[in-house]
Amino acid sequence: MGHYTGPKARVNRRLKTTIYESNGCRKAADRHDAPPGMHTRPSKVSGYGIALAEKQKIKHYYGLSERQIRRLFAEAVRRPGNTGENLLLLCESRLDNVIRRAGMTVTRPQARQGVGHGHFLLNGRKADVASILVKPGDVIYVKGIGNLQTVYRDILSRGSEITAPFLSLDGPNLTIKVDRLPMPDEFSCPANVNLVVEFMSR
Repeated sequence: MGHYTGPKARVNRRLKTTIYESNGCRKAADRHDAPPGMHTRPSKVSGYGIALAEKQKIKHYYGLSERQIRRLFAEAVRRPGNTGENLLLLCESRLDNVIRRAGMTVTRPQARQGVGHGHFLLNGRKADVASILVKPGDVIYVKGIGNLQTVYRDILSRGSEITAPFLSLDGPNLTIKVDRLPMPDEFSCPANVNLVVEFMSR
């Protein structure tokens, strides 16, 4: 199964946080603060349920399938250091996430779609796979096609600002440079990754 394509506002309501960033999702979640579905009486959430919800936050936030998050978790375990930080570092290093955090798009699904349609080049080469992991020194820029350049300039002109200090954005040239890898306090996903590690280590 690929990334989630269903009602995104329901995910925000279910997970009780802003996972999907579009205005429609935000407004729908604000109107209905309770989880979706029929409610007869409040039910206590188990520890398993809490940990599962944290894992779902990461999956939806970065647009991952179950297979992708399992693969990233296996890589995080192999790397030295804190497994949870390694997992989020891998997620933050995805090409679509870097484009979003540089302010080049409004949402991650928009960034993923742009990558999939071949709107971006990575170090001068076509990059149409959203899961590519970027490295320090990498340079991402929009293809030199008039219509594409207009689209992304318009997004930047509407006040989309850089949210990642490890990136440099050259707005006039529509270029993103990866200065370094993000630090743990610069990760943007609102999930308790320690619970996710415990859950996925079972």
